[in-house]
Parts: sequence; C-alpha cells; structure tokens
Amino acid sequence: MIASDMASVTSLPSDILLHIAQVLNVPARSLHAVIELLDEGGTVPFIARYRKEATGNLDEVQIRNIEERLGYFRELVARRESILASIGEQGKLTDELKMRIQATLDKSELEDLYLPYRPKRRTKATIAREKGLEPLAQYLWMQDLREMPLTEFAATFIDAEKSVLSVEDALEGARHIVAEMISEDATIRKALRHVMYEEGVILCRKAMDAVDEQKKFKMYYEHSEPVKTIPSHRMLAIRRGESENVLYFLIEVDQPRVLALLRTRVLRREGDWTPQLLLAIDDSWKRLLSASIQGELRFELKTRSDADAIDVFRDNLSNLLLAAPAGPISVLGIDPGQRTGCKIAIVDETGKFLAHDVIYLHTGKTDAATQKLSTLLASHNVRAIAIGNGTASRETDAFVRDFLHENKLKSIFRVMVSESGASVYSASGVARQEFPDLDLTVRGAISIARRLQDPLSELVKVDPKSIGVGQYQHDVDQRKLQQSLEATIESCVNRVGVDVNTSSWTLLRYVAGITERTALNIVSYRDQNGRFRSRAQIKEVPGVGAKTFEQAAGFLRIRDGEQPLDATAVHPESYPVVEQIAQSIGAPVQEIIAKPQLLEGVDRSLLSAGTFTLNDILEELRKPGRDPRSSFVAPSFHEGVRELSDVEANMVLEGVVTNVTKFGAFVDIGVHQDGLVHISEISNRFIKDPSEALRAGQIVKVKVLSCDLKSKRIALSIKALLLNLDPAPKSRERKQQAATQPPADFLSVLSTKWNVSSVRK
Repeated sequence: MIASDMASVTSLPSDILLHIAQVLNVPARSLHAVIELLDEGGTVPFIARYRKEATGNLDEVQIRNIEERLGYFRELVARRESILASIGEQGKLTDELKMRIQATLDKSELEDLYLPYRPKRRTKATIAREKGLEPLAQYLWMQDLREMPLTEFAATFIDAEKSVLSVEDALEGARHIVAEMISEDATIRKALRHVMYEEGVILCRKAMDAVDEQKKFKMYYEHSEPVKTIPSHRMLAIRRGESENVLYFLIEVDQPRVLALLRTRVLRREGDWTPQLLLAIDDSWKRLLSASIQGELRFELKTRSDADAIDVFRDNLSNLLLAAPAGPISVLGIDPGQRTGCKIAIVDETGKFLAHDVIYLHTGKTDAATQKLSTLLASHNVRAIAIGNGTASRETDAFVRDFLHENKLKSIFRVMVSESGASVYSASGVARQEFPDLDLTVRGAISIARRLQDPLSELVKVDPKSIGVGQYQHDVDQRKLQQSLEATIESCVNRVGVDVNTSSWTLLRYVAGITERTALNIVSYRDQNGRFRSRAQIKEVPGVGAKTFEQAAGFLRIRDGEQPLDATAVHPESYPVVEQIAQSIGAPVQEIIAKPQLLEGVDRSLLSAGTFTLNDILEELRKPGRDPRSSFVAPSFHEGVRELSDVEANMVLEGVVTNVTKFGAFVDIGVHQDGLVHISEISNRFIKDPSEALRAGQIVKVKVLSCDLKSKRIALSIKALLLNLDPAPKSRERKQQAATQPPADFLSVLSTKWNVSSVRK
C-alpha cells in the first residue's frame, strides 16, 4: 500500500506513518489496517482476536502501542497546525521555519521551535527591544565585520528619552536580547538537554529542619546518582520525599562543559563583539537556560518513572486478575476480627449470597463459634473456607484448621485470601447496590468468598488503585495510570471470556464494545426475561446495535444454550466456517465439540477462512470454552509462624508474592507484614527486572535473611535456597542425568511442588 493512500485514510502525513511503522517494527499494511479498524470503532481485544488476517496477526500489545502512538501524533499534528497559524498571523513564518516545524516528530522540539514566537510576559529582552536595541543585538548575533567599531556603533543607540544613557546601557540591553535568543534557539536547547541527561547527576539532600520520624528516606539524605541510569523507583522515592518536605534534589552538570558547548554554538569568529557575546552566554545559562532545561529534565524523569511504575502496576494487576480460580464451588468467607468478632458469609456455586453470621474466637469461648460453623457448613454444602488475611487472620486460620481436623471434614479445604481493597468495595456504590441491607463487614466477607471462586469477577468491582499491587501509585500521572489499568482489566476480562447469564454488570462493562450503560441494560433484560438462550438474543437488549454485537459477541459465553458454539470463543461471524468443517467431516457441530479428535480429518483447502482465523477456530474447537488461567493451588503457611516475633533468621517458609516492583518482590509469609526479596536475592542467574522471574500471586519458597521488629522489615531470599541445592551427582546415573539437563535455577525451583495442596477446578 502506498504512503499517500495511508495518509488519506488516517489523516496523518505519510512521514509520520512511516516513522510509526519503523519505531514499532510493524509492516505498513498492518499499521494501516489497525488504524482504519480503530477509527471505525474497533476495540483492541476484538481487533487482536478476530481481525488477524487484516493486521497480519499483530498481538494485543502491538495494537495498543499503535493506538498510543496514533494518539500522540494526532495531538502533535493538531498542535503543529495551531503553531503554524499563530506564527503566520505574526507575519514571521518563513519557508525554512515552516519546513523545520513540519519535519519535527517530537513535541518538545516542536515547542522549542515555537518558543521565540510564543506570546510572553515582559522580559529584559522585550524592554531592550522597546528601546530600539534590536539592531545592535543582531549585529552581535550575526558577527559581521563592519568598518565602524562596536563602541561607535553602540553609541548611535544612545537616547535619553528611552533611558539609554551610555554605550554600556546600549550594550547591556543588546546582551539581554542575545541571551534570550540563545535560550530560545531550538538546536541549542536540544543539545543542552542531551548533555544534562547524559552527563548530569541528581544530587539529593535532606531538607533543613525536616522531620522523618520513621527514617523512610534515610538512604537519600546524602545521595547522588547519574540522571540517565537512576531507576524509576529511586526517582519516585526522591520525589515522594520532596513532596513531603523531607528531601530536595537538583540536577547538577559540569558548568564549564555547558558554557564551552554554548560558546561553540554561538561564537563563529573573533571580533570586538566576542567579550559581549561571552557575557551574554554566561547570562543566558545562569538566568534563563539552567532552570528551564533542568525543569524540562525533571519533567522527563518524572514521565519516565511514571511509565515504569505504571508498567509494574499493570503487570501486577494482570497477574492478580488472571490468578487461578477455585471454580464454581460453595464457599464460606470469613472477615477476621477480634473485638467485633469474625464476620461470616456464604455464597453458592454461582456466587449468590446465602447466609451470614458472626463468631467470636478471641474471647476464650469458642464453643458457640464451633456450633455455628458446624451448622453453616452442613446447611449449605460448603466446599471451601476463604479467610481474609488481615488482623487476626492467623488465629482464625488456626481455629478453622483445628475445627476441620477434629470434625474429619477432609472434603473442605481452607485458604487465606488477600483482602486488599475489600473494605473499599464494602463501602462503594457497587456494594450498596448489590447488598443495600447488609453491614459493610458482611459485604467484605462476601467479597472474600467470591475472590476465592473467581478473582477476576470480584476484583473488577474494586478500584484497582486500592488493590495494593502498585509502586508509588499515588505519585504518578493519574490519568495515564487509570487509562493503563482500564486497558489491563479489559484485556484480562476478554482473554478469559464472560458468562452473560451469571456475570455482574461490573464485569460485563469490560467486555469489548460494551459500555457501563449497556452492561446494566443486559442485566436488566436478563432479570426481566430470564437467562439468554443464544448470542443472537443479546441483540434485543437496548443499546446493543450491530457494532456493539460485533465487538462483544466473541467474548460473551452462553452455557447450555441453543447453539453449542455460543459457549466458545468462536465469533458468530465464523459459524458458517464451522458448519463447513462439520459438513466436510460428516458430523454435527455438537459432536465435533464432544469429540475434538474428529478435527484431524479436516481438509483446510475446502474452508473459506484465512489461515490465522482458521487456526484459532480449530484450536478453540479442540478445547471449547477453555479457561486460559492456571489450576488453583493453595499456599501453605508455616503453622508456628503467625506473628512478626515468630520470624527468625534462616527459617525456610512458603509464601505468596503480593507485589513485584523494579527493586524486588514482596512476599506474604503469613505474619501480616510482607517481606522483601531484593532483586539481588531472587535468582542465581542475572535478571534485569524481578518480573522476569516472579509474578503477583505466585507461590514461592523463601529463606529469612533478617527480621527487624522495630522497623517491621523482613529481608527474604530465594537465591539462598537455590545455592543450597546440591547439584553434585551421587552416582554414575545422576552424573549422566546432570550432563543432559540444565542446572537448577529459579524457574525449576518454582515448578517444584513445595508440599502444597492443589484444588483443581
């Protein structure tokens, strides 16, 4: 496809489209197809899953990158047109300037080019221009040889009425104009930004009279680090300290190096103007450029750190949302408490609330609690007990463990569930809408029970920023954070698929193409007309037009409906292809789903579908309605370690990764205080990022390095366990085996079943 065709469709110049294709390393034809589909109202999940032939099989990440770059450059083009119009109205738009503006692909450079023409407040330079000193400044700037000496030429600008009383007054005013010209030169600003980024050093100090009782920022009281290599988490920590008035920081660069650079850019030949230009250069750096460039670089560092932090949050959230579900089993949820008791709630296989109660375990009288628990378990055929991991959770877990053991209830398992964000959900409008007559604590217990059944369905009800898997989440750009998290939730929901007959509107709203209003309409229609019998019936819901149905249908599931394909990820538009497959095999669709081995005899040449689409259809028919999430595994905390005081160095414990950051991972070992596995203690091989080896929700084995009760800090190690593994073969057979297998590393250790109970869906 030629560039002009691309530009006509996308309303972006061809040079920008080619730039996007090169930067993202995607074919021009695929780029065009994605942009066209997005402009037509296509959603990223739909395009990635059901338009592979058009996009050349680009994945969701690539398509989201295109969407992001498309937004950036459309904003740039709009700003560019505005700038050209503004400079044109001033009568200062030359052909050369217009070409430079149209050629730039960077917003910062675009603003640099506009800087000299932007309306500005009254400056020393504008005052000098009002005094008629512009020609003198131009003489200095152009460095043209004249027969008249500089002092004589400057004397011609003396004017008492304009307060230019001497040659020095004239030269001073001209230097102010030149200093501003230097500071507004786009090439100079770009060069200085580069030098300050490559060679600058961040100097961080404790603010005078600062109060830091917990010594949170102690390591930054006297800290310095190169700008270009400072990790995002340290930059964010320094900014946090600055916002709390504990720290201050600045970016230092070698001043002689900067001044030398400016001189090479400004001074072209020696003359009587040289001393004046040197003074102007020095003034421009100290008065105008230093603070300005430093401010731009501070903003760039924040933008970079924000992006890294948002990526960490997004990855952690994705892993948490895609955590293995225990499945459709009845669950008793417990929200532990001491003085007010433990709130209990029971939900059935579909998550429907059945009953609630309160038991008191921490008063020394547990007979009543035992009786209540026995009655509830027997009455509702409970298969699992989910216990929130907050205050008094280990004591509650111990009671439940003993209760199940004494009553020989081996068919019921117990598991600790993260209750992060449960209190936020309990007080939210969504919770009030679901359970208007229940207390907040009971709503929390219901949420805990449902999180065990299906983390995805329950966590979408909570503001993701309250789930506790972010890194300095309140310090980053909130708009970008929200957009990224929304996209992450949308991706996870559509990857798993949604049962349209059982899902809440809070889950349905994240299905591709479905808005919050449409989700509410679907639930309302379902309540009034009963369960949906087919995907086609969804078109009867108010607000579901042809486009919405096209985008959403493939991600909506209808179990036991009129059309067996409605329970799969096969899109309705591809049903005719499945019928062709059925005819070529000589078996009905339902039989193919029941016996996927029949697909081995399919003649692809007889089917009217592209290669990518056909591969997806056949894969789905082999495993219809498959859940991409892994099987559920419950962690097993050490029975003798319940409080921070129980933790001792060299203990080996099992835990759950709760948060992965750029500097390490936090692990819940069951003592109400997460321990930190620093990046240097994660693996016995080099890793650049903890996310290469760990993910939120992962069960790991850790060794305690130290435990500080005062600061409540636990240092953990995974590498220490790897180093303790004995790789030496004890026999000839083991030697041969060791020679053909890679050495034990982090991933192989994680794959080992560390004495955990597995409950499969």
